[in-house]
Amino acid sequence: MSAETNARDAAMTLLRQYGEDASVIATLRAAEVAAMGDADALAHWDAVIDFLETGPDPSQLS
Repeated sequence: MSAETNARDAAMTLLRQYGEDASVIATLRAAEVAAMGDADALAHWDAVIDFLETGPDPSQLS
């Protein structure tokens, strides 16, 4: 699974669970992993946040 697909799947899961608060949850998770110094996890959550901010295009909605 590609990093982009993984980020998209995580973003879609957050959207289903938290609705309009999904980006807040992703930002909190990014802050947690940043505080731990985990650069790879931070890159993942940054990609999730980017996906949430730009919004899925209709073909990505499941």
